[in-house]
Amino acid sequence: MKTSAEIRASFLNYFKSKGHRIVPSSSLIPGNDPTLLFTNAGMVQFKDVFLGTEKRDYQRATTAQKCMRVAGKHNDLENVGPSPRHHTFFEMLGNFSFGDYFKAGAIAYAWEYLTEHLGLPPDRLAATVYTEDDEAASLWQEIAGLPAARIGRLGAKSNFWEMGDTGPCGPNSEIFYDRGRKYCTCGLPDCTPVTADKHDCERWWEVWNLVFMQFNRNPDRSLTPLPKPSVDTGMGFERIVSVLQGVDSNYDTDLFLPMIHRTQELLGDSDAAAREKQIGYRVIADHSRATAFLIADGVLPGNIGRSYVLRLILRRAARYGRLMGFHDVFMPEIVRVVIDVMGAHYQELVQRRDFILAAVAQEEERFLQTLDTGLGLFDGLARRLSAAGETVVPGEEAFRLYDTYGFPLDLTRDVARERGLTVDEDGFRRALEAQRQRARAAQHFEMDEEAELFRQLELPATEFVGYETTEATSEVLALVTGGEAVSEAREGQSVEVVLARTPFYGESGGQVGDAGVLETPTGRVAVSDTRHPLPHLTAHIGRVVAGPIILGQVATARVDAERRLDIARNHTATHLLHRALREVLGEHARQAGSLVSPERLRFDFTHLAALTDEELARVQALVNAHIRDNLPVSVEVKSYQEALQSGAVALFGEKYGDVVRLVKAGDYSRELCGGTHLAATGQIGLFWILSEGSIGAGLRRIEAVTGRGAEAYLRQQVDQLRQVAELLETKPAQAVARAAEVVEQLRAQQREIEQLRRELAQRQVEALLPQVQQVSGIPVLAARVPAVDMNNLREFTDLLRDRLGAAVVVLGAVIADRPALVASIAPELVGRGLNAVKLVQAAAQVVGGGGGGRPTMAQAGGKDVARLDEALAQVAHWVEQDVKAG
Repeated sequence: MKTSAEIRASFLNYFKSKGHRIVPSSSLIPGNDPTLLFTNAGMVQFKDVFLGTEKRDYQRATTAQKCMRVAGKHNDLENVGPSPRHHTFFEMLGNFSFGDYFKAGAIAYAWEYLTEHLGLPPDRLAATVYTEDDEAASLWQEIAGLPAARIGRLGAKSNFWEMGDTGPCGPNSEIFYDRGRKYCTCGLPDCTPVTADKHDCERWWEVWNLVFMQFNRNPDRSLTPLPKPSVDTGMGFERIVSVLQGVDSNYDTDLFLPMIHRTQELLGDSDAAAREKQIGYRVIADHSRATAFLIADGVLPGNIGRSYVLRLILRRAARYGRLMGFHDVFMPEIVRVVIDVMGAHYQELVQRRDFILAAVAQEEERFLQTLDTGLGLFDGLARRLSAAGETVVPGEEAFRLYDTYGFPLDLTRDVARERGLTVDEDGFRRALEAQRQRARAAQHFEMDEEAELFRQLELPATEFVGYETTEATSEVLALVTGGEAVSEAREGQSVEVVLARTPFYGESGGQVGDAGVLETPTGRVAVSDTRHPLPHLTAHIGRVVAGPIILGQVATARVDAERRLDIARNHTATHLLHRALREVLGEHARQAGSLVSPERLRFDFTHLAALTDEELARVQALVNAHIRDNLPVSVEVKSYQEALQSGAVALFGEKYGDVVRLVKAGDYSRELCGGTHLAATGQIGLFWILSEGSIGAGLRRIEAVTGRGAEAYLRQQVDQLRQVAELLETKPAQAVARAAEVVEQLRAQQREIEQLRRELAQRQVEALLPQVQQVSGIPVLAARVPAVDMNNLREFTDLLRDRLGAAVVVLGAVIADRPALVASIAPELVGRGLNAVKLVQAAAQVVGGGGGGRPTMAQAGGKDVARLDEALAQVAHWVEQDVKAG
């Protein structure tokens, strides 16, 4: 029996032998694609190639791609556990042709690989084609020898694939494997792939989908043949492994059994007990894989987007674990097995092992702290709903569980389903929107009007020459003002200018856009920003300060060189900072976001705890040491794989082509980067950290300044130190020591004041004792005292309570021009019907206020100072009434 690792290698090597480039899996975070929450198919990393906006140096490719389907259109979450073949995380094996072979080649390769290399019996294979695709049906007969009876026809829902409402599309052909009649769940005597598709029958498993992209879908829904048809195929790895290993479900393969066995070992379950908990075992095995891979690709648990999905699946697994018998954190142990099983092929798991395990433990611990409370609240809610004859959990209640106790909506839905309830999900979303104004995880990207305008202009790609120069001349290709393309922009108008070539860097990769000027024979534009309205276009945004600027003119583009240099200082320093953080904290400290501007740099990174003062000092010292070393900053253009093999750092979620730009600072830092940099690190001058703090679970942020910004910051600090020294009447060098002396003097004086205040209070307490009344045998004192604040008022109360013992004390004072009250009742009197909260609230009503506290001690405030004495005068009467009532 072949192992899963052998099957994966077999697939990739087969297509390599057929002239395909083995392309590594891209991240689960789609690079520069806001339409997707996660990579959900093998073709995602090739989307721009299929669209024709990106070129590769090969026409054939093969991959084993990491995929997630847990949100939006492709959401398998609820099926995970009950189903033997649905997963959140899965691998997609695929082969791709970009204008090379087409239907005949794809069918021939698929048939040869399945029957000759994997050894599947031909008589157990069948295919479906699109209803109108006679060509594919004929090819299956000619190439594979499939009889017509084993070639089914299905409509567009199953056998016609489209990338979107417009764009490349085409028919697809699915290959099915007959698992045998004993697996039939549809009950039809003549069960076929066509009937299995309609009834979701478990007898016929789709193992491979061949997509033939031969048309372009136009806005009017018509189809136009593509000049170079392409092929995109996808084989579910877990499913083909299940078939080849001859087991009943994907969970019985070597991809899942190690996690299941470890879970059973930790629980101490017998095989019979494990079978009874099968769904839970499957959920934990599946979700532990998704958790490990998401964290490895830079996602951390949170309440928005991808982070929310990770939190959902991790907490869902933790809850199943609790139901199965776990009482403490267990998920790190299962995730550790995932890393051992998958790490040989996916090295990122091994490289980030410690961080993955720590992040999982931290999130599970947080969840367990609130799980029992949340489940208890849900049980109470379920009982109330049942008593009222209701079956729907209100959206506001579901949101409260989410907002206060960390219960994702999907988890609440699971718990509700177990109790025969449903959830008002629309109400939940309304509550979420009203309180937090958050975008939902499955939110779809809509092309903004500006991008659509530039797309309609059909402009050629802008040539960027800014790495070599800060000044260039070029033709004006487009002018946009007020959301419209114009032939001329007049003085005073805001304008976006597109040139054929430019030295201006457009905002990307965290680096802000360049500023400067554009000059033509008739006008001048002050450029304040540079952006990319479309990936291949650069737009210079500014105002016409002298005009007009006319379409087709030759413009001289000059970048503000000093500003560019400040940006380059911060950008190169960011690379040094990234390397220093990994050196001090560990390799898990990877970039999660950045801002590089002329004034400062902001760097977000993954780390689970605040940096200590010592760690911050070490990071800053490392960066400055490499600045002083004046390391040469060099750029190499090489293949993506060569760059990674040389030790380059690639950023999670970024999309890289086959050829990348590698920026090196000596031998210290190597990063893939498209930004502008210095010639040597010494040009940074100085690096100074301004702040470090949390921006979310597992995410930290450092803000820093360099060069002129660092000089200005330190000058400001020195000026402030000098001013402080002058106030302290000393020299700057002695300012700290002198400040310490002054602080100690103030503390000593404060202690003396407090002592004098206590002594004065003691005397005042003695003066109050004659005002004590006996009410039903209870000493009662209600009086006004000269307290300066609430602490002082409570001190008076404590002193009187100590003197009087089992007594009732209610004191009032005017603090900050408002009446204040404190009530104290000895514990032994509470049983006689007395309550400090009730007493102080009665007094507070008289002075127009309110209060609260404990039965033995409560306080209140009010508005009407004039009625304070009136309130105090009624205390004895209220005590007498309460004692009688008690």
